Amino acid sequence: MFNLATILRESASATPDKPVTLLDGNPMSYAELDAASDRFAAGLQGLGVHPGDAVGIQLPNIPQFLITYFGVLKAGAVAVPMNVLLKGPEVAFYLGDSGAKVLITFAGFLADAAKGAAEAGVKDVFAVGGEEGNDAAKPFEQLLATAPDHPILESREPLDTAVIIYTSGTTGKPKGAELTHFTLYMNCDIPGRLFDMQEDDVAITVLPLFHVFGLSSVMNVAVRFGGTMSLIPRFDAKTVLETIQRDKATIFEGVPTMFVALLHHPDVDSYDVSTLRMAVSGGAPIPAEVMDGFEKKFGVVILEGYGLSETASTTTFNVSESERKAYSVGKPIWGTETQIWSEDGKLLPRGKDNVGELVTRGVHVMKGYLNRPEATAEAFAGGWFHTGDLGYQDEDGFFFIVDRKKELIIRGGYNVYPREVEEVLYAHPAISEAAVIGVHDDRLGEEVRAVIALKDGQSLDEAEVIAYCKERLAAYKYPREVRIVDALPMGPTGKILKKELR
Repeated sequence: MFNLATILRESASATPDKPVTLLDGNPMSYAELDAASDRFAAGLQGLGVHPGDAVGIQLPNIPQFLITYFGVLKAGAVAVPMNVLLKGPEVAFYLGDSGAKVLITFAGFLADAAKGAAEAGVKDVFAVGGEEGNDAAKPFEQLLATAPDHPILESREPLDTAVIIYTSGTTGKPKGAELTHFTLYMNCDIPGRLFDMQEDDVAITVLPLFHVFGLSSVMNVAVRFGGTMSLIPRFDAKTVLETIQRDKATIFEGVPTMFVALLHHPDVDSYDVSTLRMAVSGGAPIPAEVMDGFEKKFGVVILEGYGLSETASTTTFNVSESERKAYSVGKPIWGTETQIWSEDGKLLPRGKDNVGELVTRGVHVMKGYLNRPEATAEAFAGGWFHTGDLGYQDEDGFFFIVDRKKELIIRGGYNVYPREVEEVLYAHPAISEAAVIGVHDDRLGEEVRAVIALKDGQSLDEAEVIAYCKERLAAYKYPREVRIVDALPMGPTGKILKKELR
């Protein structure tokens, strides 16, 4: 048997009094987290949650996220991390598709969470910050009410699903990537060893823990190696700089937009960031000028990596200053293979003139998409996982990402899938055609732009379209720019030519 929650049990045994989290400087020890997650697991079991059942987790970066996550794993259940910005219909889809029996949310998000849970038929809803007598949700503390007679760690097999991370291509509904106990363990143990995570490290944890980058590359790594996470529920450059100084942080992991904000903060020179020993960038390619400027200003090296939800976060990585190649995403991590294939599935030779699709296989890859055998078969055509990203491998074995084969938009580190936004637009009674594209944005990397054509006799302005989408999509998804045209460019088969729109 192997249960991923073993990483917590072992660290709590080795260093029980050490802080696992700091929030506004207030610590929670490994022993406290271990005990609280045992009580949470007992609370789930009291609700009738069995091994293999799914539990939705819709929480920001607060200690209760860790209590919930490890409690779910200890109970043998499956964690379904969910973005805190999801609207009611999106919550309903995640819960319904995963078959979740319980939802753990936050009082500030309860309105949409409760709507989604009701639509999905999930009756057991608990809210951090919730109050007794609220019909929409019970207080989170109710799940911690009973101390079990013995520590809980349900037996699971290494290839059992531990976490379902929802992602999507450019067509259809989001898909649940099934990440196993073994996959997630290997993808915290290997990267943690690569950049030498130590017990005395303090990692700034501002990447959302509901996202695979924060969950796998920050939280799981820190707990596996007994480190401390300094939790920041929402990114703000000033808050991050203050936290680095106060908590003497040693590691910062973020997406490029965060590095930009920190680098250009007007008071950056007034903070003591000398304790930082390393920074890690992922989620999107980091511009060379940002990397160079940050490294010079902060006196630390940025190690860039590459991965996807389907690869439990890490696929390739620059492991150290002495072994990295700046502006590349590094080499495949131990136990994995990554190659560049042509469109007809042939291995391409090395060199920047040989751009193709990155394909990968190994201990880091999901076991498949939940209940989607056709999508799984397509993703694993030829026995390798097809990432949909384009790049090349240089003569020294380093990988470079040059473009996205998929039309994914990465806005401020969040993935926005055009088809999902387009479906909302097409539901508007005045819209006949719609296309959503990403356009360059200096602050966020990319911004969401909708291009629409109206039905005959209909009128609509840009502000109305934005307001319509804002009511139906999470805040990071709805378009901030709208262009209304007479007709969208079409190819001979009737497919909208997004390349021409760009």
